Amino acid sequence: MTHESLIDDDWDWTVERLGGAPWLSASARETKAFARARAVRSPIDLLRLTLAYCLGHVGLRATSAWAQAMGLAALSDVALLERLRKTGGWLSILIARLLEQGRPETAKGRLIRILDASSVAKAGAQAKRNNSLWRVHSAFELPSERFDFLELTDEHGGERIDRVPVVPGEIRIGDRGYLQADRIGEVLAQGADVLVRASWRQARWLDAGAKPLDLLAVLGSAGQSGFVDQPIWLGRKSGPPLALRLVALLKPAAAAAEARRKARRYAQREGHQLSAGTLVAADWVMLITSLSSETFATEDIFKLYRMRWRIELAFKRLKSLIGLRSPPAKDPRLAKPWLLSHLLMILLVEPLVDEFGVSPS
Repeated sequence: MTHESLIDDDWDWTVERLGGAPWLSASARETKAFARARAVRSPIDLLRLTLAYCLGHVGLRATSAWAQAMGLAALSDVALLERLRKTGGWLSILIARLLEQGRPETAKGRLIRILDASSVAKAGAQAKRNNSLWRVHSAFELPSERFDFLELTDEHGGERIDRVPVVPGEIRIGDRGYLQADRIGEVLAQGADVLVRASWRQARWLDAGAKPLDLLAVLGSAGQSGFVDQPIWLGRKSGPPLALRLVALLKPAAAAAEARRKARRYAQREGHQLSAGTLVAADWVMLITSLSSETFATEDIFKLYRMRWRIELAFKRLKSLIGLRSPPAKDPRLAKPWLLSHLLMILLVEPLVDEFGVSPS
């Protein structure tokens, strides 16, 4: 199923999937996306117009012509623009409803949730020069392999491990960007476990006595074993240090050489002096976790973390299905509905992927 069919043959299915015409109408009026029937007769027609523009990639003028030919609405491209600018809050509510329907109430066994963010550039040369972007924050649930959290922010909305509401008992997995001691503490306090990629410079490493710990010396002491698995503490700005577990594995020679090469290129590009410590750390895959060694052996920890690639694969798959890319509009009042429509389509199409036999690869 494509977005073209969702705004044509399967429109009735789409309306029902989003809550039905009465609820959609009430929520549109509540968010002031739809005030009164004039050129657009109903909130349902407004939603169809919005998805047609945002997912069709044909522009305002062509969308207006399509709407008139379909007998859907008779309005100019300027009038359509004004309508679309008011739909952001409404689309956010529709996304929240779909997420709430699929969100697990309790963790059966151990629910695994992988956190990641995907970004697209804002429109305009100035925005590109300033690295201005839209960021989609997400959580991907295993074993069902479904997104159960999506949030849209601009570049000021940073990746936070506590951004996603906690399901007690879950195991939350994230890359280096989520190594945030204070926020990890908030997640742990709500009954979740964490597994996060570590960087030797992104945390205050402490020993059992809350004294600074030389992480590179710990790695160096591994000797011929090629792995480390020991208790470690992370210093916080507020609250006592977090008692966690460091699990590190020496990379194969080829992978380590590639990591050192990338570190050198990055330092050269940014004009930084590459430290000897960075080269040592490049030889290792380092993880920190709250999972106990009694329940999860060293090998189990790395097997869990290797599942992180699934969210990247899911984003690539769904981007290819729905055509998510940078919005064409500079105006955030139009760019935001454009992106939210794509997120809404992700949630509509995702359950059908398996049914229609779409390969994730």
